[in-house]
Amino acid sequence: MLFRYSRWDGTQNLSDLDADDLLAAMSDDLMSDGDLWSALRRMFQRGTQDPQGQRMPGIQDLLDRLRKRRQEQLNRYDLGSALDDIKKKLDEILKTERAGIERQVQEPGERARKLDALDKLPPEPAGRIKELQDYNFTDKDAERQFQELMKSLQQQMMQPFMQGMKQALDGMSADDMKRMREMLRDINRMLRQRAEGDEPDFDAFKEKWGQNFPGVESLDELLDQIARQTARMQSLMESMSPEQRRQLQEMMSSLFMKDERLEAEMAQFAMHLDELGVTEELRRRYDFRGDDELTMREAMKLMDEMQEMEQLESQLRRAQTPNDLEKIDPAEVERLLGEESARDLERLREIAKKLEEAGYLERKGDRLELTARAIRKLGDKALRDIFAHLKRDRFGRHAVERRGAGGDPTDEAKRYEFGDPFLLDLKETLMNAVERNGAGTPLRLTPEDFEVFRTELSTQASTVVMLDMSRSMINNGYFLPAKKVALALTALIRGQFPRDSLWILGFSLYAREFKAEDLPRLAWTEWNIGTNMHHGFQLSRQLLGRQKGGNKQIIMITDGEPTAHMEGLEAAFSYPPTKRTFDETLKEVQRCTREGITINTFMLEQSRMLTAFVEQITRINRGRAFFSRPEHLGEYILVDYVNNKRRSIA
Repeated sequence: MLFRYSRWDGTQNLSDLDADDLLAAMSDDLMSDGDLWSALRRMFQRGTQDPQGQRMPGIQDLLDRLRKRRQEQLNRYDLGSALDDIKKKLDEILKTERAGIERQVQEPGERARKLDALDKLPPEPAGRIKELQDYNFTDKDAERQFQELMKSLQQQMMQPFMQGMKQALDGMSADDMKRMREMLRDINRMLRQRAEGDEPDFDAFKEKWGQNFPGVESLDELLDQIARQTARMQSLMESMSPEQRRQLQEMMSSLFMKDERLEAEMAQFAMHLDELGVTEELRRRYDFRGDDELTMREAMKLMDEMQEMEQLESQLRRAQTPNDLEKIDPAEVERLLGEESARDLERLREIAKKLEEAGYLERKGDRLELTARAIRKLGDKALRDIFAHLKRDRFGRHAVERRGAGGDPTDEAKRYEFGDPFLLDLKETLMNAVERNGAGTPLRLTPEDFEVFRTELSTQASTVVMLDMSRSMINNGYFLPAKKVALALTALIRGQFPRDSLWILGFSLYAREFKAEDLPRLAWTEWNIGTNMHHGFQLSRQLLGRQKGGNKQIIMITDGEPTAHMEGLEAAFSYPPTKRTFDETLKEVQRCTREGITINTFMLEQSRMLTAFVEQITRINRGRAFFSRPEHLGEYILVDYVNNKRRSIA
C-alpha cells in the first residue's frame, strides 16, 4: 500500500466537529444567558475550534472572503475598456470596408466619395453605430461583421427578457425582435392594469411567454427577475465615468433606432420600473481601478458577479437561524468563493442537526430547546474545566491515620475485625497462612489469617448552593462562573456521590429554588434588585430540614452584604443596608446553626462591610469563609467538597 504525504494547503478534509465538541464550544454562551438561539447565532457568526485547535470558519469568515474577492475584482478590471473594445471592433470593420472599397470600386470618383463618407463618421462608438446602420456596405465581410456586432449588443441589452431563449446565445434575428416587441407590449399591459387597480391575467402571459422566464410563477417574480437583470446594465453605467456613461447611453439608443415600436415599448417598461422603484435598491456603483481589459459581454458578466456577491452578502448578514442558513445556495457560494467556502457553509448548516440528532436539542413547535441530557453534558464540561486547572497532588490526597467504613475500597489491607466489610485481600490472607504454617499443602486458614481492604469514609451530605443574583453579580461578570460551579457540583455529585443531595437557590430581592436544568437560562432580567440572604437561609433551612441525618451545609456565593430581609411575606429592601436587615439575617444564621447546618461563604469581593458581616456569620455558625477570584471559584468549592467527603473518622 502506498501512502503519499504533502504539506497542508487548506484543501485537505478535516474530521468534522461532533455534537459533543459543538456543545462544549457553546457552553460559556449557553451558561451566560441561557439563550440557545443567541448561542447558536454567535457560533454561526464566529465559527469555533475543534479539540485539535483547527478552526471551523463562521459566517463572518465567509463575509471576509466575499469582501476580499470583491476587492480583487475592483482592483483588477477597467470598465471603460468595454467601450474601447467596441471601438476596436468598429475600427476593424471600417478597415475591412476601406480595403474592400479600394479593391472593388474601380471608378475614382465613386471610390473617393465612399472613402470620404467613412472619414466623416463620428469618432465615438454610438455615433458610428448610428451612421453605419444606414450605410450601404461595399465589402460583404465588413457588413457581416457589423451585423454580428449589432446582434451581439442587442442581445446583451435585451438579456433581461431572454432568459429561456436559445437564440439569445447566437444573437437576435428579425423574428426575435418582433417577438420581443410583442412580449414587452404584454408586460406593459399587465403593469398598466395593475396601476389602474385591475388584476392582470398572469396565467395567460405565462402560457404564452413562460419559456422565456423559467421558474417564474407571478408578476412580482417576473418583475424581480427582469429588474435584477436590468440593474446590471444600470450598475455598469453608474460605475463608469460621466463621459463613458453618456457614450454607452447613446449607443444603447442607437441599437434599436430602426425599430421605433420596440424602442417605445422598452422606454415605457423602463418608466414602469422607475415608478415601481424595483431597481433602485439593486443599482450599485462599483469603483473599478484596475487595468485588465473587458469586452462588453465580459463587463455584463462581471456586473452579474458583483450583484450576486451583493446578494450573497445580504443573505449571510441576515442569517440568524438554521433555517436562514438553509436558504443559502451552496452552489452559489462555491461559484463565488470556491469549494472550501461551500464546505464551510455545509458544516455550519449541520450544527443544529448534529446537536438535535445527538439528543442535545429538541424541537418544541418552531423552537429548539436544550434537553436534560445537554444540561448534564454542560455540567460534566464545567467539572472537567475546573479540575483541569488543579495540580495532580492537590485533589484530596491527604495521609490519614484512621479509616472509615462503608465507603470505597482502598489499596491498603488490614486484619479482619468483626463488623468490617468482607472485602477479602486473598493474597495477604494466604501469605499470612504460609508464614504461620510454612510451605506445603493443604494450606490451613485460621480467622487470624484473614485480611481485608480498608475503605474510605463516604459520608452522606446534603447541600444547598445559594447563588447571589443581584445586579452587581451580573455587572461584574461573577454570575457566569457561579452558575458553572453550581452545574459542575451537580455533575460531581451525580457521578461520584450519588447518595448526596443538592439544591440550588438563587437570591436577590427574594430567594427561589431552581433545578440544575434551569441554570443555563438563569438571567438577571428575571429578578429585582437586592441581596436577600435572610430569605435564602430560610428556604435552605426548610430544604435541609427534610433530610434525616448526614452532614448538612449551605454554600453561599456572593459579592455583597445583605440589603434585604423578609417582613412576613414581603421583602424589605434598603441601601445602604439597615441594622434590622443584618440582625434578621444573623438570626436566621443562628437557626441554621441550631439545626446543625454549616454555612460556608465564598466572597467574590473583599469590601469592608461584606468581610465584617461574613466574620459575624462564621463566629455564630463555625463555618468557613473564603475570598476567591471568579476564575478560581470552582477550584475552591469543588476541592473543599471532595476533601470533606474524604475526611477520616475514628
